[in-house]
Amino acid sequence: MKLKHLSLSVMIMGTALGLASTQAAASGYQFGSQSVSGQGSAHANGAEANDPSTIFSNPAGLTRLDGTQFSTGVTLVVPHSEYTDNGSKNVLGQPTGGDNGGTFAPKAVAAPTFYLSSKINDKLTAGIGMYVPYGAKLDYGFNWAGRYALKSINLQSLNINPSIAFKLDERNSFGFGVSAQYMKATLEQMADAVDGLAIGGLMQQGITNPAQIAALAPGVAAQLRQSGVSGDGLGHVQGDDWGFGWNMGYMFQLDDNTRFGLAYRSSVKQSLSGTSTWTFNNVTGNVTVGGVTLPAAVAAKFKHPDATASVDVTTPETASANFFHQLNPKIALMGDVTWVRNSRMQQIDIKQYSVPAQGDLVIHQNWRDTWRVSVGSNYQLNDAWMLRGGLAWEQSPVKSDDQRHPAIPDSDRIWLSLGANFKINKQSSIDMAYSFIDFKNANVNYSDSCTPAGVNLSTGGSCTGNGGTVKGSYKTYLQLLGLQYNYRF
Repeated sequence: MKLKHLSLSVMIMGTALGLASTQAAASGYQFGSQSVSGQGSAHANGAEANDPSTIFSNPAGLTRLDGTQFSTGVTLVVPHSEYTDNGSKNVLGQPTGGDNGGTFAPKAVAAPTFYLSSKINDKLTAGIGMYVPYGAKLDYGFNWAGRYALKSINLQSLNINPSIAFKLDERNSFGFGVSAQYMKATLEQMADAVDGLAIGGLMQQGITNPAQIAALAPGVAAQLRQSGVSGDGLGHVQGDDWGFGWNMGYMFQLDDNTRFGLAYRSSVKQSLSGTSTWTFNNVTGNVTVGGVTLPAAVAAKFKHPDATASVDVTTPETASANFFHQLNPKIALMGDVTWVRNSRMQQIDIKQYSVPAQGDLVIHQNWRDTWRVSVGSNYQLNDAWMLRGGLAWEQSPVKSDDQRHPAIPDSDRIWLSLGANFKINKQSSIDMAYSFIDFKNANVNYSDSCTPAGVNLSTGGSCTGNGGTVKGSYKTYLQLLGLQYNYRF
């Protein structure tokens, strides 16, 4: 069930091309670097339109490109993230034990890009782009203190974006593109088998009041542990899906040195379906169910049968305004403001279909809309070298600590980027970029009242999940290294 937790990280983050990030480099689950040339100015270059990667930032910029051109590159993400647990508890309020998740971020991941443009005539230019729009990759391990909320997640995506641009006159250009977007996600979380069996045993005795269950279950769980029942189960969900959207752009050429751009990218609706499986191979001991003694692993499986599942997900639309000004033959200035409708991410309701029936898995995010502001500059050092630099501030969609889930422990961030373009000859050049992204220190205090036995201790309704509270803090920074080759036929 691919988005069982695609929701978590969500929806959030090129299978054919590869993918990724620890936390995505942009806010929420967006990847954040679809162009190495753009990365060099902290993505302030939406109105520069200097190579085919303008397909992503503003397709109207295609009208500025002569002949046939292509750009292909790769961005290497080198993350550093530390988690410190501050008292995570299971659904019954007992300490979970466990560690801080070790090196839960990968050492490095790579995300490729490819863009191609071709001028049809003086008015029309066509192109196509392939890039990674979303991504997340984390693995906290089996003994992490927050394992009942998340053990690991790997979200991959690919967007294929054919585009066309029309030059109305010397000042006005329009561009339009369509997107075929693919997502693939795998998520694992641990199941507190002992607590689930304790709560399930009470319910079998006719005790269904959530307050009574919460009061009696810790004692029953302690008895089970004394009798030799121990261990966690493992839930594994995975799936993929295609979705479709569109984008458009407008560019206004004030004079030879100054232009302004507007760009919009639509949301993409995807209906994800797949499978959810649970294993309890590490659960030991025996329990008595209805007068029959069973292995605890078998009894735990009753409440977590394998299932098919589905969830509807809508990625956020974005709107951008940008400018470019060639101050003099050496120096160019640029800037960008981008709005992201992350408020589409409120509550994710994953339907599960199994025998016996299970409740829905519900994940609250309650995200807000966000902004990114970036400024950048080019400096033409000589005929061969152009240097780039940029600074950006990007807002996190997470409103508060109790809405921050460990799949995307997101926070506000500052980008500092440096880059360069080296002209090999008249036809080819290489772009290089380095970015340091510093995340604001973030606390997490995420709670879920769904018990492993399938009853919500807050509402009394049926549900699927393992409950508990993840309480801790994150310190994170990312380094991005990009290399891109450009060729003009």
